[in-house]
Amino acid sequence: MNERENSSHERSVTVIGLGPMGQAMTRTLLAAGHPVTVWNRTAARAEAVVADGAALASTPGEAVEASDLVILSLTDYRAMYDILGGAVGPLAGRTLVNLSSDTPDRSREAAVWAEDHGAAFLTGGVMVPAPMVGTEAAFVYYSGRERVMESHRAALALLGTPKYLGDDPGLAQMMYQAQLAVFLTTLSGLMHATAMLGSAGMKAREALPELLSSADSIGDILRAGEENPGSALDAGEHPGDLSTVTMMGATSDHIVETSRSLGLDLALPLAVQGHYRRAIEDGHGGDNWTRIIDSIRGAR
Repeated sequence: MNERENSSHERSVTVIGLGPMGQAMTRTLLAAGHPVTVWNRTAARAEAVVADGAALASTPGEAVEASDLVILSLTDYRAMYDILGGAVGPLAGRTLVNLSSDTPDRSREAAVWAEDHGAAFLTGGVMVPAPMVGTEAAFVYYSGRERVMESHRAALALLGTPKYLGDDPGLAQMMYQAQLAVFLTTLSGLMHATAMLGSAGMKAREALPELLSSADSIGDILRAGEENPGSALDAGEHPGDLSTVTMMGATSDHIVETSRSLGLDLALPLAVQGHYRRAIEDGHGGDNWTRIIDSIRGAR
């Protein structure tokens, strides 16, 4: 390989998995001038990005061979083994960046698997939807060997601001799942609240703006209560001068009672109520609402 070919190979990026996220990443890399090779189990999904300038590989092995940097955007980590299990030879010397969702333990197992085949491995979690990839609002959590992260930072930064968490390959996946726990719980809360208001005849187009305003204010409320949010939790302190477990627990009771009277599904409000009831049972009714973390952690 001559110097020009070697330079092109280093700039080339392979993207495997062409759902909305994979397509968005491909277009972002192409727009920045990177040659991009793609592969997808359903080849028809590649047509749009090929029309935009991507090269379509005929096999996963060919896709891996095309670039030093291989980005995976798949349903889960099992799909990585299904796709690359028959193409492990070309992995040697490559960097796999898996941006798929799964558990932290499976991310750690995948890092060992990749390194056993001579590949470097980074775990990543993209924290924006596909239309926001490559924008100033985009950011991506990464973990794995820092030197690997730094060697590909320029290309990865095109997708979104990289936030490196540490050497443990499971850290980025842990942060990704933690963020999604907040996100999905909030979405369920919004739909539950919309259903409550809908029972009184309020349309979603009227209810959601009010509910979203409330959701937007939560961060400001928590930051106003503590100069460095999380510091008291780290110190094991739960001062109940602003809100107590008993007060918040009573509110959760009212939500359950209202939801039951409306015939709504009780799974979410009962789960929240359970957090406060366990804290009260453990004698922490006068503590700040943050005391519910004990039962969530399993400290009984």
